[in-house]
Amino acid sequence: MIDVSFLGRAVALALAVFGAVPDPAKSQQLVDLELVLAIDVSSSVDDDEYFLQVYGLAQAFRHPDVVSAIQGSTTGGIVVAVVQWSDANKQVLAVDWTLVSDAMSAIGFSETLLRTPRYVAGGQTSISGAIEFSRRLIEMNGYDGWRRTIDVSGDGRANSGPPPDRARDRAVEAGITINGLAVLNEEPFVDRYFEHSVIGGESSFMIEAVDYDDFSVAMTEKLIREIGVPLADAAPKPMVLATAEANL
Repeated sequence: MIDVSFLGRAVALALAVFGAVPDPAKSQQLVDLELVLAIDVSSSVDDDEYFLQVYGLAQAFRHPDVVSAIQGSTTGGIVVAVVQWSDANKQVLAVDWTLVSDAMSAIGFSETLLRTPRYVAGGQTSISGAIEFSRRLIEMNGYDGWRRTIDVSGDGRANSGPPPDRARDRAVEAGITINGLAVLNEEPFVDRYFEHSVIGGESSFMIEAVDYDDFSVAMTEKLIREIGVPLADAAPKPMVLATAEANL
């Protein structure tokens, strides 16, 4: 039996990634951060571990420090999309671009995450495929952000598709930062692999999670760092100077 809802999502995704005209209403919308959360759903990730990833993301967007970082954004909040990925030909836009600007919208996004099913049931590990797919989503989303970031989470080295450093370098050339969250329960030294072959771009960094039970804490720390400090630094300098002079 054909899953009609999945086919509909696949058609919409193909249009979004390979040639649809951006929505004119969004074409000039300014935001602080365009963020793709790319989560691993390859065969090394069982259903319980998938749930821990989704639950960890949902909890992170409810954390007061994450909400505070979002509310402190200088322009229009942030936009977030979630990608599920496995091998070179398996990437799905699981949660479409969502504007998050305050506590209410953060909670709404958290609830959407908890309702998101697993669209990709296993496969090999193509980090390059995840990066390429996420880069195209950012380049065609119709938003204009101070920063653009792909957040890759995974528990293993690539074993499908081209080496990830090539896709990483193309993304960095396009002005996109790639950060990593390495889950250490499957492969030794995967954190070093992420540091060498996956992350890149301005202010890029990698965070470790010991296992998927630790995913929520690691993701919360990661989002605070991604959203908070860099966005504060992105505030226009003339505005800061004018405020300082007014307080003299």
